[in-house]
Amino acid sequence: MTVEFECRTHVPAGVQEAFDRSRSIDLHMASMSDSRERAIAGVTAGLISEGEEVTWQAWHVGVPIRMISRITAMTEPEYFVDEQVRGPFRSFRHEHEFRPDGSGALMIDRVKFDAPLGPLGTMAELVIGPYLRHLIEKRNAHIAAGD
Repeated sequence: MTVEFECRTHVPAGVQEAFDRSRSIDLHMASMSDSRERAIAGVTAGLISEGEEVTWQAWHVGVPIRMISRITAMTEPEYFVDEQVRGPFRSFRHEHEFRPDGSGALMIDRVKFDAPLGPLGTMAELVIGPYLRHLIEKRNAHIAAGD
C-alpha cells in the first residue's frame, strides 16, 4: 500500500528564501535534533542541489535509521524533489513546491512512500504515515521561523 500526504505551511519570507531554507542541510539537522539526525556523507552542510546526495543517520521510534537521499529534480526557486536511493523504505519521494502568497511563501510538501516487509510493512505504514507527517510539520515550523 502506498501512503501519501500533503502539508501546507506559510513561510513569512520570499519564495527564494523559503526554497533555500528547505534545502538547507544545517536547518534540517537543527529541526531534527530530537532524533539525533545528522548528515554523515555526501552533502553534509549548506544547500543541497540537483543530482547531489546526502546520507542521513538518525533514531526514529527507537530504531537507528540510515537513509541516502538524492535531489532528483529542481526548478529554482519553485520546486525540488528528494527521493530515497537507499534506506528503510521500499520507495520514498518528497516533493517540495513554493508559491508566493502575498505575505510570504506557501510551501507545499507532498510525501509518498511504501514501507518494506509486505503485510508487516502495511501495518507499519499506519504508524509511519502520521509519524512522518509530524516530522515534516516540525521541520516546516523551523523553516518558517528561520531557525
